[in-house]
Amino acid sequence: MRIARDRIVTALRDRGQQARADWVERELPERVDPAKHSGLLATLHLDPADLVDASSP
Repeated sequence: MRIARDRIVTALRDRGQQARADWVERELPERVDPAKHSGLLATLHLDPADLVDASSP
C-alpha cells in the first residue's frame, strides 16, 4: 500500500501549511510507503488511511 505524494501535499496545502507541503514535494518519493514514513505522517497529523489510493498496490 502506497500513498501518492500529491495527496499528502494537497492535504497540507488545504490546511494552509505551504512550507510543509513544499518540503514534502522536495523530500519524499512520488509514492510514499506509510510504514517507512509513519513517523513523518504522525508528525504532520495525517492518517494514512485517509490518504491511500484505492488503486495502490
